[in-house]
Amino acid sequence: MIRRILLPVILVVLVYGFWISPDFKEISAGVAIFLFGMLFLEEGFRTFTGGLLEKILRNTTDRLWKSISFGIFTTTIMQSSSLVSVITISFLSAGLIELASGIGIIFGANIGTTTGAWLIAGLGMKVNVSAYAMPMLVFGIILVFQKSNSLKGVGYILAGLGFLFLGIHHMKEGFEAFRNTIDLTEFAVSGVLGLFLFTAMGVFATVVMQSSHATLVLIITALAAQQITYENALALAIGANVGTTITAIIGSMSANYQGKRLAGAHLVFNFVTGLIAIILINQFVTVVDVIADYVGIAEDDYTLKLAVFHTIFNAVGVIIMIPFINHLVRSLERVLPAPTLDLVGTKYLNSSVLDFPETLVEAVRNETFHLYENAFEIIAHGINLHRSEILSGKDLEELIKNDRKAFEINFDDIYERKVKVLFNEIIDFISRGQGQIPPEYSSQLYNLRQANRLIVRGVKGVKHLRKNLKLYVMSDNHHIRDEYNALRLQIACLLRDLDHLRNLSEEDREVLELDTYKANIEQKTSVEDGRIDRLIRKSQITSGMATSLLNDHGYTRDLIRSLVDIGMLLYGSKDAAQGDAEALVGLNGVDLVENTKDE
Repeated sequence: MIRRILLPVILVVLVYGFWISPDFKEISAGVAIFLFGMLFLEEGFRTFTGGLLEKILRNTTDRLWKSISFGIFTTTIMQSSSLVSVITISFLSAGLIELASGIGIIFGANIGTTTGAWLIAGLGMKVNVSAYAMPMLVFGIILVFQKSNSLKGVGYILAGLGFLFLGIHHMKEGFEAFRNTIDLTEFAVSGVLGLFLFTAMGVFATVVMQSSHATLVLIITALAAQQITYENALALAIGANVGTTITAIIGSMSANYQGKRLAGAHLVFNFVTGLIAIILINQFVTVVDVIADYVGIAEDDYTLKLAVFHTIFNAVGVIIMIPFINHLVRSLERVLPAPTLDLVGTKYLNSSVLDFPETLVEAVRNETFHLYENAFEIIAHGINLHRSEILSGKDLEELIKNDRKAFEINFDDIYERKVKVLFNEIIDFISRGQGQIPPEYSSQLYNLRQANRLIVRGVKGVKHLRKNLKLYVMSDNHHIRDEYNALRLQIACLLRDLDHLRNLSEEDREVLELDTYKANIEQKTSVEDGRIDRLIRKSQITSGMATSLLNDHGYTRDLIRSLVDIGMLLYGSKDAAQGDAEALVGLNGVDLVENTKDE
């Protein structure tokens, strides 16, 4: 509703401004060119977020100071706190980093964004940047049309910088021309009223442009042209800092609960920082004057003083908020609680993770584990065991031997709620992301798709097995009971081993040991057939029992093969898992998807 009203209002204001003043056209064009440059710059840096940035982020967020440093560094390099926010939300949504680490990155990004003010005030206002803009645009656009993604990325960055410089030039020229016709300082408002009024204007401008950098450039160029007062410029800078949270809020709309928590933390931080700056505005001004005098900034160089002010109040905000990070995390967890573990739908899949290959793959991987957890519970109940019993340190053979109870479960209902719906959503999501990521990530998605299909196959297998197992584990005939208990033991041991494998580090995993399960299955087949024949000859079981047992041996073998292949795909190396996936015999993925959706 607000957007529908806002756009026509902005258009009307622009048309009126163009009609009354040609200088307003140049200022507006400068803003537009600057924003276009920001889009190019973000697109360029996105090209290089397919692995390197993600690896750096994962390795530099285990400590708060590392997270803050990462936020400062990346925002300084990319000159886009928006892109850093989007990346952080994506990683948080995919479960790659913790909320506290994400908050640290946002804190650092707020400090990093102050470097833009320094560059504009120190360089953009004192150097004819348009002279550098033209060569950057020429070389940048040439590179954009190259086939290589790396060259394209460099081209977008060069062109983005060129448009940024060109936008600054036009804004500066526009305000200089404005000074000869209209003196905007006549509309200056001093005191508390001016402080709140111009802070609100800064918030509004940043919300409209969705870029605090663009707002700051506008403020600095206007201040350099003496079209606004220093006092009002400080208030506008505070407002721009608060208004920049709109980017994180918009980015979190498509994110999961973790992304929304981070957006909430961003809002709280910037609001608190802005409030501190307003309350202590006089003290901050005094500190700025002292620092300016110490480092040799001229008394009337208000653009550099604005950069000092912008840096100080952001740094002070971070210092004040750091001790309260854990409290902030707990508060956000209360206000925005995580979904229940028994959630039918997806927990990690959302549009925000589609922006970056690694977050896409990691989100699908975590969702696959979510499906596996649901399947684990169903398989455990299918063999009349609780999940907690399988994962306990109890002797499984003794536990199964002494257990003769049968679970009463609605298998079809549980399958529909906990497996089918989730599986279909995962497959659909993989299809959405498959075509927009590099080949090395595509192979990982392929593995995960196969793993999901095998999980469904395993659940369907235990459904067939359960029919007779439920009957014979309660039988008074200990021979048939022992045979079915042996099947239960094989499955339970494998489930326990897979859980143990999951909890090991990647370095400690030896997934090749899973192959022994397949080997044992093939070795046991003839032995089992011979044992069943002996039981029939001795009249220890009936022919009907034998037929059921033979069929259920087959279901058990299929289930174990599926579970082993799942383990190889999820815990093996990428190359090995790819080979295993391609070697899976008898797995028709398309048919399985169609059958799953139809059942």
